[in-house]
Amino acid sequence: MAAEKDQQKDGEAEGLSATTLLPKRIPSSVGREWLEWHRAAIRPRGVFVDQRCFSRPRNLGELCQRLVRNVEYYQSNYVLVFLGLIVYCVVTSPMLLVALAVFFGACYILYLRTLQSKLVLFGREVSPAHQYAMAGAVSLPFFWLAGAGSAVFWVLRATPVVIGSHAAFHQIEAVDGEELQMEPV
Repeated sequence: MAAEKDQQKDGEAEGLSATTLLPKRIPSSVGREWLEWHRAAIRPRGVFVDQRCFSRPRNLGELCQRLVRNVEYYQSNYVLVFLGLIVYCVVTSPMLLVALAVFFGACYILYLRTLQSKLVLFGREVSPAHQYAMAGAVSLPFFWLAGAGSAVFWVLRATPVVIGSHAAFHQIEAVDGEELQMEPV
């Protein structure tokens, strides 16, 4: 806990803190704390992709141990890998970019409309949740044409392969205070 505070103080001394890098609209609650914790827990890229630290596990026990320890240790890095795969999928599909632009454009138009006055249809006030549902309904054909379903399932299939491969083949670093383990004979 003290190390995290020292890292945060060091970052603030350099002019960057987790609070300045997070969006302002996220409330100071559990979500903000989760984002700050993950941002502080990101391991350096050099350690994460160091080629000298990759090797084949000797047996199934070591494979399972590596999977568990690396997922715990590199959890924040793996979140970034997941987000990177999503960005890659969106950027490489121009139709998906168009569909997202239509959806966010409709949401922005609704947002501007609600700032002026409340939206009333057929004599009833439409709640913001229903307005955003309408924006989703308007953009649904664009998502269908763009193949958003296949993109989502591609990301859901690629993520465990990439993360599982890294976690399985990345050697575990020794942690101070860890008890010694005997090698099988």
